[in-house]
Amino acid sequence: MRLLLVDGHYYLYRSFFAIRGLKNSRGEPTNAIYGFIKAIRKMLADVRPDRAAVVWDAGLPARRVELQPAYKQNRSSMPEDLRPQEDWLQKNICLLGTQGVELPNTEADDLIASYALAARRDGADVVIATNDKDILQLVDPNIHIYSTNKTDIKEGGFALLGPAEVAEKWGVSAARIADVLALTGDNSDNIPGVPGVGGKTAVQLVTSHGSIQAILENPSLIENPRLREKILANRDIITANREMVRLDNDLPLPAPWTTLEISPRHPELLAALRDCEFKTLVSEIEAELSKAQPALQGELF
Repeated sequence: MRLLLVDGHYYLYRSFFAIRGLKNSRGEPTNAIYGFIKAIRKMLADVRPDRAAVVWDAGLPARRVELQPAYKQNRSSMPEDLRPQEDWLQKNICLLGTQGVELPNTEADDLIASYALAARRDGADVVIATNDKDILQLVDPNIHIYSTNKTDIKEGGFALLGPAEVAEKWGVSAARIADVLALTGDNSDNIPGVPGVGGKTAVQLVTSHGSIQAILENPSLIENPRLREKILANRDIITANREMVRLDNDLPLPAPWTTLEISPRHPELLAALRDCEFKTLVSEIEAELSKAQPALQGELF
């Protein structure tokens, strides 16, 4: 069994900014909808999962806001042209056969982690489609990251990043990604890092000492006196950051992962895509269905 988990808002924003100016004849923006659907269809073809879900952000968890009151406050509000497209996708993505799931006051990465570990415990393989660095700490022989970044792809138009690929890219094992982030912080989330400590220095520290806990328990082992002083002066920030990037991986699941069956509702999907005026996309799906299920042509078309 293979479970595909998609970071909904990452692909929503990526699609919106990758395709600009697309509207239907009524003047309604459709660029994010089009890009999102194309991305999901490609994932399903590449990964060929048995179960799948799009996981949406539904607010910030209280524990992170308490640790960092400014958490994500640097992010601008959603563009006006994107908001109705978000609503459309959250309502209609199920027509592709990929169910949408969310929990109140929960970020997608925590719910993804909870689903991924539940499925792994049941013996399934998991593929996660996201660009979230925090998720990398989940990677193991049974949990991979789906990527279409050119730097990750070696052949086939996509890559599945496992333990070896993460270690090669980051310089530390997946289990130590959170320790590196605790030192560097994350500007995109408004999480401050240790001043003057960048990615290379953080990797060297974690590699040399094994973990953040070991570094904080034995700062005297840091040979560089200026670096040692920075770590000592910012140990509260480091400790808070390490807790910030810890994933809540035992959340109650909105639906058991085994129920996330891929069941496209083709007639409704085609009607929705025609309403968006995606003529090429409609033709592609019609051709696929005609080839795969000729007996259903009369019912679908």
